[in-house]
Amino acid sequence: MEYMPPFEVLKPSTIDEAVALHGQTPEARFLAGGTDIIPNIRRGIVAPGALIELSGIAEMQEITQTEDGGLNIGAGVTLAQLETDPRIAAAYPAIAKAASEVAANSHRNVGTLGGNLCLDTRCVYYNQSEWWRSSNDYCLKHRGEICHVAPKSKRCFAAFSGDVAPTLMIMDATVDLAGPNGRRTIALPDLYQADGAAHLLIGKDEILTAVTLPPNDGWATGYAKVRVRVSIDFPLAGIAIALKRDGEKLKAIKIAVTGLDSQPITLAGADALANHPFDDALLQSLEGLLPKQIQPMTSTLTPPGYRRRVSGNLIKALAKELFATAG
Repeated sequence: MEYMPPFEVLKPSTIDEAVALHGQTPEARFLAGGTDIIPNIRRGIVAPGALIELSGIAEMQEITQTEDGGLNIGAGVTLAQLETDPRIAAAYPAIAKAASEVAANSHRNVGTLGGNLCLDTRCVYYNQSEWWRSSNDYCLKHRGEICHVAPKSKRCFAAFSGDVAPTLMIMDATVDLAGPNGRRTIALPDLYQADGAAHLLIGKDEILTAVTLPPNDGWATGYAKVRVRVSIDFPLAGIAIALKRDGEKLKAIKIAVTGLDSQPITLAGADALANHPFDDALLQSLEGLLPKQIQPMTSTLTPPGYRRRVSGNLIKALAKELFATAG
């Protein structure tokens, strides 16, 4: 039987107050929209004694222009706001597209940018009821000693499935963090590591407070994903691309992926394809970047081979679409 255990809800009005509350209540967890952590509490995956609810912090709800013409987006901005904000749609359409494809309308109205970036990794052996998990001796990610996906491995292979992260990576976004030791800024890829049981490289007492985007600088950007049910599911594979065109040549390209490993990944080697004719050979080279850099496993209901093949097709289709419309 699934139930909600008792917990206290704390409601700070500033970032500093939220950090201080966590110091006073170290077993607490930070709560944004709650679309991920609340189901996990109900399933018995996590059982915090308190939740520090962040929606009352005005600083984290704002989208403002930076001095250089980029944007600073508070981590509490909802996915629905990302989807509909005209500044994001004009300069960063891939971000708006990714936000629009997260779950359903009701989820996007409460789910936040920070929550999507800090989304827990997922696996068919983990996102189950307490009864199901206990009958299978749990797993390496929670209370167990074995990864059922890769029994001989000491690493958890649960997949990161946030849609927005790769679209921010192709724009060289940075993230602001606040904790008991002060505030710091890191490049977005430095937020993650390839370990499904501990994929976030920030302290449990730190809050992701904002994301900063540099000016677009002429990049054509897009996002495409594949999922089981078009209306609601997490990505089995998600591809974000930013490119520039010079006549019939590819001037520059950046690619990031999600759903194919325990962290979102910026593909290495794409810059070597700059100044090449945009033809079938180049598209095959783009697809060829994938095999050695992704590691889809049987953490979802679809086989890894399918996710590898479909991600290659997504890269080629999205690159063609963006090149056709790029200035």
